[in-house]
Amino acid sequence: MFSHKVNDDIQLKLLELHDAEEIFAQTDESRNCLREWLPWVDSTKTVEDTRSFIKATLNQFASNNGFQTGIWYKGQLAGVIGFHRIDWPNRSTNIGYWLGKRFQGQGIMTNSVRALVDIAFGEYNLNRVEIRAAVENLKSRAIPERLGFRNEGCIRQSEWLYDHFVDHIVYGMLAQDWTGVKNSTG
Repeated sequence: MFSHKVNDDIQLKLLELHDAEEIFAQTDESRNCLREWLPWVDSTKTVEDTRSFIKATLNQFASNNGFQTGIWYKGQLAGVIGFHRIDWPNRSTNIGYWLGKRFQGQGIMTNSVRALVDIAFGEYNLNRVEIRAAVENLKSRAIPERLGFRNEGCIRQSEWLYDHFVDHIVYGMLAQDWTGVKNSTG
């Protein structure tokens, strides 16, 4: 199974079925703040819903089409990050992520995204990594901005979020431009 040590406090590990209860608990505990920007929160009502998600991510990994990892911070599950899918012919991927409310603001996600971009370019030999975030989701947008991603524009009404559309900012990073911007605390 995939596992990657980000630093002394953070480890990324492929999601496994035995993680379902802990992931669901973190989702449930952070439901209100996650729901503001993530369309899947209301449909995640039980541990079984989380198990179904994990099964789908294991199939994704097995078919070499990206992966989803738990973000473990000091031994506790803090959130999830992964490659939504990998476009192998075009050597590109999208990174998606979420972090439990009590883990936000400690640099955990910035360091985790940096590690995934390093993997995308260094191990997977991809050429492009993209991150999309709702225009008004300033916390999520700060991560690619902090890491030197280029704001490539706005996709209007990109995502239906419960009762309204939200516009997304598209951030892109090319392998030739990646420096990994170190020493981030956000």
